Amino acid sequence: MDQTSPKIDFEQQLSNLESLVTSLEGGDLTLEESLSSFEQGIKIARECQQALQVAEQRVEVLMKQGDEIVSQPFVPENN
Repeated sequence: MDQTSPKIDFEQQLSNLESLVTSLEGGDLTLEESLSSFEQGIKIARECQQALQVAEQRVEVLMKQGDEIVSQPFVPENN
């Protein structure tokens, strides 16, 4: 995620995604509603994936020094 992207509420977005999947699996949506839900689900899934990648980087960065792996905190370049 770049600096201009708003931070998402990961748990809320995951819940939204689960709701979309449930409604799609139900089979009660029209074709247009299904396509719209699918597009929204893809967008949410991408946002969640980006949030997970940022979180993973923030937890720690592993740097190899010689034959040893040393754990160091992640320091974003933009901050």
